Amino acid sequence: MAKAQSAYNVNSFLLIGSFSVAILCLAIFVILAKRKTASRGTALLLLGPPDAGKTSILSTIVYSQTLPTHTSLQPNTSIVVLPESKKSIKVVDIPGHPRIRDQFSEHLSDSRAIVFVVDASTISRNGPAVAEHLHNILHALTSLPPSQTPPTLLILAHKADLLKTPASSLTAASVDFAINRVKTILERELEKRRLAQSGGVGVEGLGEEGERSDMGGLDCAGNGAFRFEEWEGGEITFLGSYVKPGKNSEDEEKSDNGLSSFQDWLVETL
Repeated sequence: MAKAQSAYNVNSFLLIGSFSVAILCLAIFVILAKRKTASRGTALLLLGPPDAGKTSILSTIVYSQTLPTHTSLQPNTSIVVLPESKKSIKVVDIPGHPRIRDQFSEHLSDSRAIVFVVDASTISRNGPAVAEHLHNILHALTSLPPSQTPPTLLILAHKADLLKTPASSLTAASVDFAINRVKTILERELEKRRLAQSGGVGVEGLGEEGERSDMGGLDCAGNGAFRFEEWEGGEITFLGSYVKPGKNSEDEEKSDNGLSSFQDWLVETL
């Protein structure tokens, strides 16, 4: 009888111990999950070269109307209410001037997403400078600590309406043309930078004077040329857009809104 009681006590102890360990593991999992969630910010960073159209995009979203803009000389922060979800988000617009644009790194810890705006109508002649700017961002993202979830990255091929295409009017094909144009040119220029670095040459001659030559962030899966689909830093999304100066976006049909795809992405991402 004593042996039976002893065995019962041992089994009860093991059961209680196992239950306690399970509770402890669950508590640790919840804490780590909360920390991971907290490590990801909530703001949207709006980046890109000067005159790419960042401020006009922001004014169209905030005021439902494209307002006259001028080149920004300091970061602008606005609160935007997403039309469908009615969720308020903080949007930080960082000017593209070389002396200011690196300030984006100060906001990375508070960012959930980054939108890199590119003027699709001028990318053919500004490709090296735009690629340099984007390289800075890719380097910063791949340099984040493992405990921080990287922001989602979108490259927005803006001003699609200014491109000359075979179509007589602005269509989805025109937007696709803008996306392919921006993507192809940036991949080509980033590959030049990757090859220059892998050869130990540095990349000063490919961009602005005084540019760092020790930046990483261009690693891709496999041994081929740089491709956004194979970038090891994560997934990069491409969309096309345009705005109509002076038009009130609330009065237009959604299908005719040059920012509709971008706004849909905001709702899904934020």
